[in-house]
Amino acid sequence: MKITPAVLARELGLSILSGKESLEREVTRAYCCDLLSFVMGRAPADCAWVTVMGNVNAVAVAVLADCACIILAEGSALDAAAREKALAQDVAVLASEKPVFETALSVHELLCARAE
Repeated sequence: MKITPAVLARELGLSILSGKESLEREVTRAYCCDLLSFVMGRAPADCAWVTVMGNVNAVAVAVLADCACIILAEGSALDAAAREKALAQDVAVLASEKPVFETALSVHELLCARAE
């Protein structure tokens, strides 16, 4: 079974902040970073990008890097402009109360468990 942002939300108890068709996109790995220039050049396509950056620039970078979704960790909020851009571009954005590392580790463990 493929892992999608919708599956991540259901299995890991994440909130869905935006996304429609993008909620069914396959997630292949987790990626953590808060430096947008690094994400643009280093995030692998189809990743679940775990960050605390909930602004419009993060949504733009997720599109440029071809991320499957953004997961806002540590209770970070998606600001109004970012929510509007995510909805307009159908970018899946999920939210977690857990720290970045724990969130990414949960994604990784779910991906590994489903691969077995």
